[in-house]
Amino acid sequence: MSSDFGGEATAVAEDVPAGRVPAGDVAEQPAPRPRRCGIGWAQRLEIALLSGPAILMFLGFVILPVLMAAYYGFYRWKGFGAPTDFVGLDNYLTILRDSSFHDALLHNGLIVVLSLVLQGPIALALALLLNRRMRGQSVIRVLIFVPYVIAEVIVGTAWSLLLQVEGAVNGVLEAIGLGGLTADWLADPKLAIWTLMLVLTWKYVGFAVILFLAGMQNIPEELSEAAAVDGASYWQTQRRITLPLLGPTVRIWAFLSIIGALQLFDLVYIIWGQYVASTAGTSTMATYLVTEGRNAGNYGYGNAVAVVLFLISMIIALVYQRFVLRRDTEGALTGGR
Repeated sequence: MSSDFGGEATAVAEDVPAGRVPAGDVAEQPAPRPRRCGIGWAQRLEIALLSGPAILMFLGFVILPVLMAAYYGFYRWKGFGAPTDFVGLDNYLTILRDSSFHDALLHNGLIVVLSLVLQGPIALALALLLNRRMRGQSVIRVLIFVPYVIAEVIVGTAWSLLLQVEGAVNGVLEAIGLGGLTADWLADPKLAIWTLMLVLTWKYVGFAVILFLAGMQNIPEELSEAAAVDGASYWQTQRRITLPLLGPTVRIWAFLSIIGALQLFDLVYIIWGQYVASTAGTSTMATYLVTEGRNAGNYGYGNAVAVVLFLISMIIALVYQRFVLRRDTEGALTGGR
């Protein structure tokens, strides 16, 4: 009796594959339902208290001014009292037809391209140099970063004095026997845009250097050590390891540089003023806004220009984020799977 039972059990065990239970012997257990990770009223109240002030400030100082600018842009308004002279889209049509605005838009686009082409390689070369151990490394970093923290008013005033016809730059050139190179650096349309790029590069390249150095600090040293063991040279290591891993930082810097170049105002307005900038070929959309809006007493038109500038910047930012920063932003998100 017992031997027959044992034989039957052995036969059943042999017929059933390993890791499976015969149907009908053991009831299938239903899959556990995922637990919902909700938040209680206390957490919601805490989030509201912490984020509420920031949201209110964002609505009051960003969204509301944009909406008010869009509203005033439909009027011919002198800046005081309630707007009553409704002109509809005339202000926006004037912007699209004005050749001065076209020139300012072209100058902004040129500044964007030249900022990326000039500041990027220079900052990257300096960052690679300062990322190695060397004497006076900290002092050099500070000297490179100092121009960025100096106020634009001081920078613009100093460079406007240095670059005048009778300024220090031409004086030094004449003193060293290079008087033939003296020029009107500010008023000559062939030189003014390059003078502006010199000032912008001098001031903002330090920010890019510090940003790139911060990105290099996040690259594991084990990768460079492994490459050195495999016989890779210093430049091969930088080209194959450092630069690819520095890509997200470079793309973030490029985004900030593009937005800053589109909204450039202070240095141009301080160095060239409201009239010389247009004739010298350095006017921007922001200087055009102030010249044709506030200084001309037509605040409605100025608000319309501000809306156009906002829309251009927003569209470029969204396109850049969609096609350039998408991989970086998606990689930074966690959860949802």
